[in-house]
Amino acid sequence: MMLVEQTTVPGTAIPVAQFKDHLRLGTGFADDGVQDQVLETYLRAAMAAIEARTGKILLSRAFTWTLTAWRDLASQALPVGPVSQILSLEIHDRLGGTETIDPARYALEQDMHRPRLVSTGLCLSAIPVGGQAVIGFEAGFGAAWSDLPADLGQAVMLLAASYYENRADAGGAMGQGELSSAISALLQRYRTVRLFGGGGAA
Repeated sequence: MMLVEQTTVPGTAIPVAQFKDHLRLGTGFADDGVQDQVLETYLRAAMAAIEARTGKILLSRAFTWTLTAWRDLASQALPVGPVSQILSLEIHDRLGGTETIDPARYALEQDMHRPRLVSTGLCLSAIPVGGQAVIGFEAGFGAAWSDLPADLGQAVMLLAASYYENRADAGGAMGQGELSSAISALLQRYRTVRLFGGGGAA
């Protein structure tokens, strides 16, 4: 299974100005644009870390997910959430042939933790031996920072601030170590609980 991000979050959607305000509360950060690119980097790193911990995509973008077999013939849990729409479903055979599946044959079952691709008939389109299914979908809470739940937005700010404040400390490298208890508490309700050995999740 392989998840590939097809589009990226534009810089205009990254809340650099809000992050500056957040930093000024504790650090007296100078109000200029010299470090805007650096601050954006810390915000993007914090977003990526939180997405990896929770399986939730924060700002909307398109993905493709490639897999070689369905876990359930009638439905397939998707690897991240929330998913707003299924963009495409293709079946590839081992010789390079591609069949684009009619959207009338499948639908999205929305769920915060386990959105699913479901068949509108008896079964999803068969994946041939040696072949693959490629699902295109859009995931995220929305295109704008204001679309994020407040607790997730606050978790990003806290983690990005931690990266910024510990930038000279080798032990505070981005993406390393445990999250603080405050950030973990903010993320708790977004963590996906895997049941039955993960059989119900992607």
